[in-house]
Amino acid sequence: MVNGADTTWLLVSTALVMLMTPGLAFFYGGMVRSRNVLNTLMMSLVTLGVITLQWVIIGYSLSFGGDIHHIIGGLNYAFLKGVGMEPSSIYAPTVPHLAFMAFQMMFAIITPALVSGAIVERMKFSTYVVFVLLWSTLVYDPICHWVWGNGGWLAQLGALDFAGGTVVHISAGMSALAAALVLGRRRSFLREPIMPNSVVLTAIGAGLLWFGWFGFNAGSALTAGKLSALAFVNTHVAAAAAAVVWIMLEYLHHGKASAIGFCSGLVAGLVAITPAAGFVTLPGALFIGMTVSVICFGAVIAKFKLGYDDSLDAFGVHGIGGLWGALATGLVATVGAKGLFTGSASQFGKQLLASGVSVVYAFVLTFVILKVLDAVMGLRVESDVEQVGLDLELHGEEGYKI
Repeated sequence: MVNGADTTWLLVSTALVMLMTPGLAFFYGGMVRSRNVLNTLMMSLVTLGVITLQWVIIGYSLSFGGDIHHIIGGLNYAFLKGVGMEPSSIYAPTVPHLAFMAFQMMFAIITPALVSGAIVERMKFSTYVVFVLLWSTLVYDPICHWVWGNGGWLAQLGALDFAGGTVVHISAGMSALAAALVLGRRRSFLREPIMPNSVVLTAIGAGLLWFGWFGFNAGSALTAGKLSALAFVNTHVAAAAAAVVWIMLEYLHHGKASAIGFCSGLVAGLVAITPAAGFVTLPGALFIGMTVSVICFGAVIAKFKLGYDDSLDAFGVHGIGGLWGALATGLVATVGAKGLFTGSASQFGKQLLASGVSVVYAFVLTFVILKVLDAVMGLRVESDVEQVGLDLELHGEEGYKI
C-alpha cells in the first residue's frame, strides 16, 4: 500500500539527488582552466539527458528487472513496461514503483558523470557521449543488479551497500583510473601549473553536493522513519569530520588550509559514508569520515609521483574513498549487521569480495570500451584543440567574456 509520507520523502530525495549532477558540474567546472569550463560542465549535464533515456528504455530493466543467472536483469521492465503507480512488492512496497524507478535513475545519471573528472580537458565530446551510454549499459547496470537487484549474486552473498559505495563510487572511481590511463596525460600535466578557473564555483558545487547527498543516502532508506534519520545524521557527521581532517593534513603538509582541500575532504567523507550510512552509528560515522581523508589525501599526492593524470581526482576521491567506505562498513557495521570490529569477521570477507570483484570488472570493462571507441571514433581531441580550449572548438561558446 502506498504510504504518503514515504512517497513524499522519496520524491524529495529524488529531486535532491538530481541536484547533485549540476552540483558536480560546478564542482568539476571550477577546477579546470577557463578555456574548458563549459566542456567540463557539459560532461556532467549531458548525462541528465542521455542516461535518462537509456534508463527508461533499458537501463532500469537491466538493473532491476527479472533476474538472469544472478548477473543481469531481464527485459521485462524495458520502456518501463509494468512500472506504474502501484508499489513494487520486491523493492519498495510503500511507494509507487515509478517513484522508486525515478530515484534509482538519478543514481544512474550521476555515476558516469563522476568518471569525467579523470578525463576533462582532452576527450572528444561526441566519443564521451557514446562512452557514457555504453558504460552505463555494460558496467553500471550489471553491478547495480549484482548489489541491489532481486537475485543479484552480491545481494545473495550478503554484501552491504546502503546507498552506492560499490555501485556508484567504486565503479566510477575505478573506471576513472582506467580512462585516465587510456587517454594519457594532458599536454601540460607535470610541465606547468594547472590552476582552477574559479574556486568559488567549485565551493558552490561542493555545497550543492553536500546538500543533495542527504537525498542520496537518507533517501536510500526508502521510508520516512528511523533509518532515514540515522543515514541523514551519519552523512553529515562523516562529511564534516573528513573536511576538517583534510585541511589539517593540508596545513601540516603545505602550511595552508585551502578551500579546494576543504571541498575535497567533505566529498571524500560523503563518498566513504555512502555504503555505511544505514549500517553504522555515530562512532562508526566519525571513524569512517576521519580515516578516509588520510587515505584519499595520500592517494591525491601519489598521482603526481606515479605520473598518471587523474585530472580532478575522480579515482583518488571516489575510487579510493568508495573502496575504503565499502571495506569500513565490514569493519564497523552495528545496525542490521555486524562488522569485524563488532562481532562478525565474515561480513568483512563479503565486503572484500564484493569490492574486489567490482574493482576488477569496472576497470577491465572500461579499459576495453575505451580501446574500442579509440579505434572506431578516436578518444582525444587534436593537440591544437587542446591548446586553444575545448569550449570554442567543440561547443562554439566561451564560459567567460573578458
